[in-house]
Amino acid sequence: MKSIHMTRLAGALLMCMSLNACAPLMVAGFAGTAMVASDRRTSGTQLEDETIELRGSARVRDALGEKAHVNITSFNRQVLITGEVASERDRQTVYQLVEKLENVRSVANELSITPITTLSERSNDLLITAKVKGSLVDSRDLFANAFKVVTERGTVYLMGRVTQREATSATNVIRNVNGVNKVVRLFDIISEEELRNLLPPPPPPEKPADATKTKQ
Repeated sequence: MKSIHMTRLAGALLMCMSLNACAPLMVAGFAGTAMVASDRRTSGTQLEDETIELRGSARVRDALGEKAHVNITSFNRQVLITGEVASERDRQTVYQLVEKLENVRSVANELSITPITTLSERSNDLLITAKVKGSLVDSRDLFANAFKVVTERGTVYLMGRVTQREATSATNVIRNVNGVNKVVRLFDIISEEELRNLLPPPPPPEKPADATKTKQ
């Protein structure tokens, strides 16, 4: 059953590669009320991260146009830049554009000076991301929603506010996923006490049924 689920998920992701209209639907589906409620960032930080990604992508597109493939991912105002550019000059240009954005706390420039990846290569990265997320969901000791997963040319980048225990466990799980060449961790490490404070309180116990009701 798991393999069937993953196949369907991968198929949906691959279709979204060729349908621009699918992107908003994915955002609406995955970033709904439940996802926001389980996110370990504040609502204000989530909004800042979205703004950083939108403004950064727009500035890079204006500067380099179609001659580069650049992905900008922000989590807790820590920015990851992945993709391919034609030269070191372009690589530094992207870094400087992103670094100057408002609210950016730090930047990890993982751009590669290589030819732009093909549709097939990007589809394979999407498939790896789907399998990684599936593995996190299946893990009993991890909250999958706490992790941001980005895959570029078989390298998996992990972001999130997690404990050292969670970071180690997630890394061990993901290293066993087929297709993963390397795992790069860009976590904000928090303590176990901080994690307990971030988790929602347990639901109140159910009241026992009233056995004193008289029959009509």
